[in-house]
Amino acid sequence: MCADPVDAKICHCLTCQRLHGAPMQWAAIFHKHDIRVIKGKDCLKFYNSEQTINDRILPCKVSCRLCGTPIADEGRRMWLAFPSLFDFGFPPKVPKAFMPTCHIFYGSRVIDISDNLPKWSGHKHNSEKML
Repeated sequence: MCADPVDAKICHCLTCQRLHGAPMQWAAIFHKHDIRVIKGKDCLKFYNSEQTINDRILPCKVSCRLCGTPIADEGRRMWLAFPSLFDFGFPPKVPKAFMPTCHIFYGSRVIDISDNLPKWSGHKHNSEKML
């Protein structure tokens, strides 16, 4: 990826909890026009959860066809990539643009998070700010 994300968030929604088998998921959000898959396109699997079919009908989930690892959510204009899959070196040096700016769907949280990030009941700036 050549561009920095436009934002990064930690999501606590039930879909993310189920998809990742974790209490939350970290996503970096990119404009779709900044994303290019240049290798391994044939290894991508697409799933539309609204219609419950394996097809690239937007919005959709993108995963590895070989191992099933979730890679991203593809929207009509945005691409939500999972930074835990990025190689930030060892020890990791996560660029500032990839650092989360808030928690979203915090009302669905499984555990409380004590950090200084804003917590939203739904989407950032489009829901009630909880803390």
